[in-house]
Amino acid sequence: MQSVLLSVPGSEATVERLRARLDAEVGAVTVRHFPDGELYVRIDAPVAGRDVVLVCGLDRPADKILPFLFLAATARDLGARRVGLVAPYLSFMRQDSRFHPGEGITSTYFAGLVSGAVDWLVTVDPHLHRWSSLAEIYKIPADVVHAAPAIADWVKRHVPSPVLVGPDAESEQWVAAVAARIDAPYQVLEKTRRGDRDVSVSPPDLARCNGHTPVLVDDIISTGRTMIETVRHLRVHGVREPICVGVHAVFAERAHDELLAAGAARVVTCNTIEHHSNRICVADALAEGVRARLAS
Repeated sequence: MQSVLLSVPGSEATVERLRARLDAEVGAVTVRHFPDGELYVRIDAPVAGRDVVLVCGLDRPADKILPFLFLAATARDLGARRVGLVAPYLSFMRQDSRFHPGEGITSTYFAGLVSGAVDWLVTVDPHLHRWSSLAEIYKIPADVVHAAPAIADWVKRHVPSPVLVGPDAESEQWVAAVAARIDAPYQVLEKTRRGDRDVSVSPPDLARCNGHTPVLVDDIISTGRTMIETVRHLRVHGVREPICVGVHAVFAERAHDELLAAGAARVVTCNTIEHHSNRICVADALAEGVRARLAS
């Protein structure tokens, strides 16, 4: 029996990309607010005995979590065989430790909510820092698919003679993977963070940039401060205008425009979060992850 793809409002484009790649039906849902602000949800598709795949991009999560949780519960209540979650961007990975007394470790709390709502999860390159894998905090199968192959293909097609640059140690996994796939040199800088918008980055090895187009790669572009500082280093020393590539286009405030103003030639992102900078499609990787999970 065909599985059913359901979009939490805001993820319709991802559902359409997956529908084209999976043998799945797209079901309609209704989510609206009562006058008092409470939520009304309805699934307008038969789900009894079927696998239900909820698709929910979890950027700006406050308005999406309750609809997701209620739709997952409704699918179960209507007799779904299994309920899974496709979250191209997985939020609440930032707070992975108690940095100050009294803080909540929200990555574990959110993992508990999701683990109690669905049977499995597929996501793209979550921001793993102090957690070595999602299995440390999620109690369900949590599969990670990677954007590096799609990024590498885009760089190979669009950037002559690239040198990959990672703005900090955390970015090395993506930078190294992309560089290896296209046989390009890479380097990783050192970052010191003193606050959300107070960041310094070590100067790049300019000799290794000579004759190459720098391609800065990171998983999340949020405030953009790390990339902005890296772009400024490169431009001060006369290196070619760099291209900035991000997996997840979070873009807090005016980060996208500030990157261009700092001297980036262009800013390119994957379509895990819908944004006009999206040029790299990760739907094939997501579909493969969903296909494997449905077959298990």
